[in-house]
Amino acid sequence: MLAAACSISAQAGAETISGAGSTAAAPIYQVWAREYGKVTGTAFAYESVGSSAGLKKIRGGETGFGASDVAPTESELAKDGLVLFPVAITGIAPVVNLPHVADGELRLSGEVLARIFMGEIRNWSAPELRQLNPGVSLPDLAIRVVVRADGSGTTFNFTDYLSKESPAWKQRYGAKTLVAWPAGAVAMTGSEGVVKDVKEHAGAIGYADFGYVSDYKLASAQVRNADGEFVRASVPGFRAALAASDWSATGSFTSTLTSQRGKATWPITMGTFVVVPRVSNRPEQTAAALKFFLWAFNHGDALVQQANFVRLPDRVQASAFKAIASVKDKQGKALGLGAL
Repeated sequence: MLAAACSISAQAGAETISGAGSTAAAPIYQVWAREYGKVTGTAFAYESVGSSAGLKKIRGGETGFGASDVAPTESELAKDGLVLFPVAITGIAPVVNLPHVADGELRLSGEVLARIFMGEIRNWSAPELRQLNPGVSLPDLAIRVVVRADGSGTTFNFTDYLSKESPAWKQRYGAKTLVAWPAGAVAMTGSEGVVKDVKEHAGAIGYADFGYVSDYKLASAQVRNADGEFVRASVPGFRAALAASDWSATGSFTSTLTSQRGKATWPITMGTFVVVPRVSNRPEQTAAALKFFLWAFNHGDALVQQANFVRLPDRVQASAFKAIASVKDKQGKALGLGAL
């Protein structure tokens, strides 16, 4: 199971890479760090504390890099003196605990998902759910809505999707990392807290990063995508959404990847990012983090898929290299170029 923090031991005296933030990105950092440690003997410590906490830690100089599933705006980056680059692509899956309903059997639309999470649909036998699921034995059971209590990039991308699918959701809540959930929602800390609660309570529904679905042996739902096809969360579905997006077309990585067109696209796809200081007060720490990510970009393609992520398109990876090359120390030395 995914831990709240991961660490890789190293040879005595080796430099240590420290990071904090995204729970969605934790699986890929674990895979990369394990292989990087074998090659270099470098220690790696990552706190899976959520995107908002990761951004707070890097702003305060408490960690070598911050990890977020939400890209701060250019003005926010300039204000905080940070550089942003993407790492990989993953997705979010609605997960359920329904007696006699198998993994991938339940079908949901974005509009119905929004109404469930707004507290408007309260029972699994509701007409809206029966209409989407002919032939499925839905129980007469209250819906337990499980959500994130902490500031979360997973929440941001999930609510960004709901905002695109439901005008009512967009007007009432919008896309946010931290939501004032309706009364009755059960708020848990971290993706791990959400999936544990779903697993323990019949009738529960939550949303979680794709890596947690197989790890916790959860039942995920099919979701209707922008082309009207019901699809399951999968690496090919994330790849299809990426291919349909501005990321692949232009190399820009500022837009979200939700609700992309295409018959095979997974509609709740998202990127995950890293932020580091533009001018580092702790150059050795920053340089160690940059070396790690450059190694991953150059050697980690197979490991990306092993962790159920999708690699960056070449155009986007080139943009990431450019961002890394811009990082300097206080004397103006280009730490990113040294890492390259």
